[in-house]
Amino acid sequence: MDSNAQEGLLTVDLKALEDNYQNLCARLADGSNCGAVVKADAYGLGMERVAPKLYRCGCRDFFVATQAEGEALIPLLPADVRIMVLTGVRDGCEKACAQAGLIPALFTFQQVNNWVKYTQIEGKAAPCAVKVDSGLTRLGMTGADFNKLLSDERLLSAANIQLLFSHLACADEPQRQHNGVQLQNFQQFAAQLRAQSPGVRLSLANSSGIYLGDRYHFDLARPGAALYGVNPKPGQLNPMRAVVNLRVPVIQQRRLHESAYVGYGATQQVAAGSWLAVARAGYADGVLRAQSGRGWGVAGDVKVPMVGRLSMDTCVFDVSGLSSSQRESLVHIELLNRQLKLDEVASYGGTNGYEVLTSLGHRYARCYLDD
Repeated sequence: MDSNAQEGLLTVDLKALEDNYQNLCARLADGSNCGAVVKADAYGLGMERVAPKLYRCGCRDFFVATQAEGEALIPLLPADVRIMVLTGVRDGCEKACAQAGLIPALFTFQQVNNWVKYTQIEGKAAPCAVKVDSGLTRLGMTGADFNKLLSDERLLSAANIQLLFSHLACADEPQRQHNGVQLQNFQQFAAQLRAQSPGVRLSLANSSGIYLGDRYHFDLARPGAALYGVNPKPGQLNPMRAVVNLRVPVIQQRRLHESAYVGYGATQQVAAGSWLAVARAGYADGVLRAQSGRGWGVAGDVKVPMVGRLSMDTCVFDVSGLSSSQRESLVHIELLNRQLKLDEVASYGGTNGYEVLTSLGHRYARCYLDD
């Protein structure tokens, strides 16, 4: 039997990815460039295919989470790209990071000091980025550390800072005042640094931040989730194309002659006469267990409800709404497609599209569609 039919098929539409990237580029203010976040294996979709496609679209700034991800990305792209490591560089790894040509995000004074100490050649360290905390209260240089850096002219001169950036906490909620607070905070950081290092590029906007307006765009935007089809404007029409299609095989159909409980824990009862289809996909494949009794699939073009508790390798759908001929020809159910989009699936699991994408397992066959 074809392994695609047995294990399920995850299809990644690279043309849709390209359209999403170009859509985001077109939203940016004049003078602002569009990078791409490809961490976590391009949000689970395969960095080895996604990153080269984005390069062909014109992207030259790529963001990963770890040094290992950056090292894996290097051979996939030409030498004219900038690869930035969002979680920085671990103590003792500065030389290896610099020799690989990666640009780490540094978020403490001590990290900047170590970077200069271990990578400096003829008075100049390898290129780095500095992340400041504008209000997310996660990774980022505090105001006190930042002022300490600015006051150390020798260190600042040697640090070779290429990018100053921060991250928005509420960009997907444009009405929140905290966005404006973070913008002002970042502008203050930027003005202070540029007074001493005029050539440093600035970056604040993530996917949703691009839609907050020109003031948030600066020199470089860093979209991630929107590239892969997650809605950057929750509650409004999604301007992004669907990139992912996930179909899983139906391995059994049965009709209930009397009412019965379905799945572990006997949490949901289905009426006599119902038709059930068991699909070969479960939480080991990234189908979120929280969708149990709440999620949906698409059989043909008909939405069918998930019933009972999802298990490690299987989930069950009520396909009673299909005609007899539709049931007879039913060989797979789609869990993600243009009709059943990421954000809708995420809502059934009580999460967001990021988790849905990055949870996708490795038991699916994969297919990439391009021009």
